[in-house]
Amino acid sequence: MDWLNLPPLASLRAFSAFAEKGGVVPAGAALNVSHAAISQQLRALEKHMGVGLLDRTGKSLSLTTEGQQLARALQLGFGSIGTAVEDLMRTGQERPVHVSLTASFAAFWLMPRLPVFQAEHPDVNLALDPTPHLVTLSPGGVDVAIRYGVGGWPGVDAEMLLETPFVIVAAPSLLGGKTSWTPKDLGQLPWLEEFGTTEATTWLAKRGVDHGPSAGSISLPGNLLLEGLRAGQGVTATVRHFVEHDIAAGRLIELYAEPEGSGYHVLTGKTPVRPAVKTFVKWLKRQAQEMC
Repeated sequence: MDWLNLPPLASLRAFSAFAEKGGVVPAGAALNVSHAAISQQLRALEKHMGVGLLDRTGKSLSLTTEGQQLARALQLGFGSIGTAVEDLMRTGQERPVHVSLTASFAAFWLMPRLPVFQAEHPDVNLALDPTPHLVTLSPGGVDVAIRYGVGGWPGVDAEMLLETPFVIVAAPSLLGGKTSWTPKDLGQLPWLEEFGTTEATTWLAKRGVDHGPSAGSISLPGNLLLEGLRAGQGVTATVRHFVEHDIAAGRLIELYAEPEGSGYHVLTGKTPVRPAVKTFVKWLKRQAQEMC
């Protein structure tokens, strides 16, 4: 097929509308253009093809034999295109919104709020993928990622969702009444870390403690980390938002806090976003705003 020799799509669409509606006026109404524009497209199509598609001898325009042949082909073609588009859009809407996030954020922030989302948007399904690892956002794959940091990730759109500093905390029972702790001192205590992270070693190394926790560390799911922390099983690095009530109640003691400016961001790819994904992201932002 010589694609370069095909008539302009606008002319073909105008002709198809004329054939379907039976006149230039209803065809113009169907395409939201003037009847004069339809007439101009019809003449341009005949000129391009060098074939008479319309019989102008009567009081009203009618299709020639050649025009009827083209009309049947266009009806099949545009009908197939419309069906394919509808099927693809329906498939995209039915596919769950795939969300990548850390287990701790899922357990402490998102899960308690999900019943509200489900009540408000029962037609939107979610697939939560708890992982500490960075993932690639791509059409047909992960739709949304929620990650902690200062932003600036390449190749994605990122917007602050929850600003909260990184803190080092421990239970009073682990600290034994001692109130002044250096990073080297903390390196002598056991640490708790979420699976897949090296936050303890990273934090200590930045402060000159190269060997990491001397008493070792325990890796566990994010939803169990707070339980171990409150029980005095170790020190941990986490975000203040998850432990601020424990700090206020005296169950945990904040030993260090990183500078402000970090927080959880909502990441989406630089590609068209499905309506279901837009709905979920908009809801996330509203939930965060209601906390302020």
